Amino acid sequence: MTASRTLDRSRLEALMEREIRQFRDDHPRSLALFERARGSLLAGVPMNWMVKWAGGFPIFVERAAGAHFSDVDGHEYIDFCLGDTGAMAGHGTPATVAAVERQLNGRGITHMLPTEDAIWCGEELQRRFGLKYWQFTLSATDANRFAIRLARMVTGRPKIAVHDFCYHGSVDETIATLAPDGHVQAREGNMGPPVDPALTTRVVPYNDLRALDAALSHGDVAVLLIEPALTNVGIVLPEPGYLEGVRELTRRHATLLIIDETHTICAGPGGYTRAFGLDPDILVIGKTIGGGIPVGTYGFSAELGDRINGMLEIDNSDVGGVGGTLAGYALSLAAVRATLGEVLTEAAFDWMIPLAERWTAGVNEAIRSRNLPWHVTRLGCRAEYHFLPTPSRDGAAQWAASDPELERFLHLYVMNRRIVMTPFHNMALMSPDTTEADVDAHTVAFASALDELFG
Repeated sequence: MTASRTLDRSRLEALMEREIRQFRDDHPRSLALFERARGSLLAGVPMNWMVKWAGGFPIFVERAAGAHFSDVDGHEYIDFCLGDTGAMAGHGTPATVAAVERQLNGRGITHMLPTEDAIWCGEELQRRFGLKYWQFTLSATDANRFAIRLARMVTGRPKIAVHDFCYHGSVDETIATLAPDGHVQAREGNMGPPVDPALTTRVVPYNDLRALDAALSHGDVAVLLIEPALTNVGIVLPEPGYLEGVRELTRRHATLLIIDETHTICAGPGGYTRAFGLDPDILVIGKTIGGGIPVGTYGFSAELGDRINGMLEIDNSDVGGVGGTLAGYALSLAAVRATLGEVLTEAAFDWMIPLAERWTAGVNEAIRSRNLPWHVTRLGCRAEYHFLPTPSRDGAAQWAASDPELERFLHLYVMNRRIVMTPFHNMALMSPDTTEADVDAHTVAFASALDELFG
C-alpha cells in the first residue's frame, strides 16, 4: 500500500496552499530577488535544478556555516540538504577555508603544473579506497566520462552498462532506462540526447544478476558503471551477495567495473568500497572531497593503470578527450587535502553515522505510531523516508512509489519551520557540524506534518 492510496488529496492540496502562502509571506526579499533574476537568468535561477524547490521559488542564501545557513530575509535554517552532498563536510569548514586562503595568497590558483598537494591527495585516496593510481577532474561527471573513454580504449569495446535509475551526473550514456518491453530508451526528462542511448548503453535492473549476465554476454560492454547502492531515486540497498556477484560476472565477461562513490561516500571515510570490501577496477568520486571547491577524481587498480599508461601517447595527450586545463588545478587539491585530512576523517564519520541512526529512529517512530505504510532506509550518514511499507528491490519499483505532490508538501512544511531537505527526494545528510538537536528538530516537524495530513 502506498501513501497515494491512504491520503486525502483534498486535504493535502489545502495544506499545501496554506504552506505556499506562508512561504511567500516569510520570504519577500527572496521573492523580489527571484523576480529580478528572471530578467537575466533562465527560469530565474543560475542552474536549472534550482527550479525544483517546493515553495515556487528558491531561498536566496545570505551566509552559511557548518550545518546551518541564513537567508536574505533573516531566517536561519538547519540544513540536511548540504548542497545535495556537495557540502557534506559542512559549509565553510575552517580547515578548508584556511587552505584555500593560503593557496590564493601568493601560491596561485592554477598553473597546469602539479603541486605537492596532488601527491598527498593521491596517497590518501590510495589509503582510503585501495586503488593505486589517481587522476583529478572538476567533477564526478567528468571523472566518469574520462574513465569510460579509457575503458573503451583498453577493452576495444563500444558499449557501457548501467543500472536502471542510476545516477552518474550528466554522462550522456547513463541517462537511460528500460522501456516496458525491455529495450533501452532515453530516461524521462533526458534533454536532447546526442544519440539514441540504445546504441551506447545496456541497462539492467539493480539486484538482478541474471539480467546483468545476459547484458554482458554480448561481449560488447567495455565497462559496467555502478553506484554500489542506488541513491538518486531514493536509497536502494544491495541484496546479500549482489555486489560480489557483480564483480564475478564482470570478470567472467572481461568487463571492467567502475564504482561511483560520489553519493555513497556517506557509508564511511572509504565509501561503500572500503566499508564492504569491494574491489573495483576504477573508482570515481566528486563533490564532497573538496569541501565545496569543484573537484572530482578517478582511481585505477595497479594492473589497469599500468595498461592505460602503456597505451597513452605523449604527443596526443591533450587532444584525446580526457583532461582539461583546470583539471587537477592547485586550488582544488589544496581544498581536497584539507577536507580529507582534517574534516571528513574517521572521527567525523563516527559522529555523523550515529546522527543518521538517530534521524532514522525518530522518523521511523513517527511513521509507526501513526500506522503509515512507509519506511526509512539509511546508508551511513545519509537516510531517506519512502512511501512504501518495505524497501524496494530495484530502481523501477522505487520510482513507481514516488509521490511528487506529497514530497513537495513535506519538504515545504519543514522548510517553513526552518529545516531544509534536499529538493529531489526525501534525503537527509549529516555533516560533522550537525547536532542531535538539529536531528530532533526535524523529527518534531516531520511528526507535526503527519498529524496535519492524517489527523
